[in-house]
Amino acid sequence: MKAAVFHKPGDIRAENIEDPIIEHAEDVILKVTSTAICGSDLHILDGFIPQVKDMVMGHEFMGIVEETGLGVTKLRKGDRVVVPFPIACGHCFFCAQGLSPACEHSNPEKYGPEGNILDNKGGALFGYTDLYGGYNGGQAEYVRVPYANFGPRKISDALTDEQSLFLTDIFPTGWSAIDWAKLKGGETVAIFGSGPVGLMAQKAAWLKGAGRVIAVDILDYRLARAKSANNVEIINAHQVDAIEVIREMTGGRGADVCVDAVGLEADRTFLDKVKATINFEKGTISVLEACIRAVRRGGTVTVVGVYGTPFDNFPVHRIFDKGLIMQFGQAPVQKYIDELIGIVESGKVVLNDILTHTLPLSEVTHAYDIFKKKEDNCIKVILKPGM
Repeated sequence: MKAAVFHKPGDIRAENIEDPIIEHAEDVILKVTSTAICGSDLHILDGFIPQVKDMVMGHEFMGIVEETGLGVTKLRKGDRVVVPFPIACGHCFFCAQGLSPACEHSNPEKYGPEGNILDNKGGALFGYTDLYGGYNGGQAEYVRVPYANFGPRKISDALTDEQSLFLTDIFPTGWSAIDWAKLKGGETVAIFGSGPVGLMAQKAAWLKGAGRVIAVDILDYRLARAKSANNVEIINAHQVDAIEVIREMTGGRGADVCVDAVGLEADRTFLDKVKATINFEKGTISVLEACIRAVRRGGTVTVVGVYGTPFDNFPVHRIFDKGLIMQFGQAPVQKYIDELIGIVESGKVVLNDILTHTLPLSEVTHAYDIFKKKEDNCIKVILKPGM
């Protein structure tokens, strides 16, 4: 089969590799019809999250069940499904509490309670390095999906791939960022980053009852998409002091909720890069710091952008002084996905209005290039193995 194979930082290519096979009773083999490139894929491509061995990338995918293991009871050949990006067993302590990214069984080689940089990680993720299970991802013609009685969800034929693919990751991730904030209705929510996850968080904020939604980014074309798709107020942080503008918009207090939808690969100055090198850090926490400053006292900061290393000068003093509530982490997709499928099916939200590029899987190198460099007004790329 053809697949997008990561070899080393900066090197991903479409190549022919062996087809996946059933390895455990609850596996299915999925024929991938659509798969997407995620911003967190760039953390691997750029070397921020290490991977030594070759690996098939991709954790956002959907398709048709091609083969089922003997223990699969909820799916059969021909079913059309979307697949949550966390790989989870469905019956351990954490899965039972709706915390699928913390599954105790899916990542036996690297799992543990500490949350270290190179070991004691959480549960497995598709196509996301040996640290998270070493499972091949879905940027391929076929993929093995373990724990198929718990993860994949059937999708109505009334929905196109483009309407439903983003249920695998970015919509549940944006939803998590807002759900964690426990909106009561009428809050001002400032979302830093108008990439795919930020755009989905904007949609979720409206759905969850926000009274005002503010999008912060440094690229005009992404802010334009945020305004046209999600009817939000916009701030270009390269043109104005975003924190001061947010305070001016909120009577000097700050936003009730700030969301970091960017993570470690935020725009960096030369001094940021020097500091990171000296302190053995990867990337920057500049967006997280901005969220902490821009949120009001007693407010909430949620973080769905990825961070992979410790950071010096973390502003714990400001968090304490302002009495902030904070929550970080991977989205528990399996917890939310059934509700979110219903929201999409009802027409209450449109997901595919952030899509800018659809390309064949064979053009994966080019697709990653324009996505990484933000060329051609690229926001979200879908790859089609069948094109």
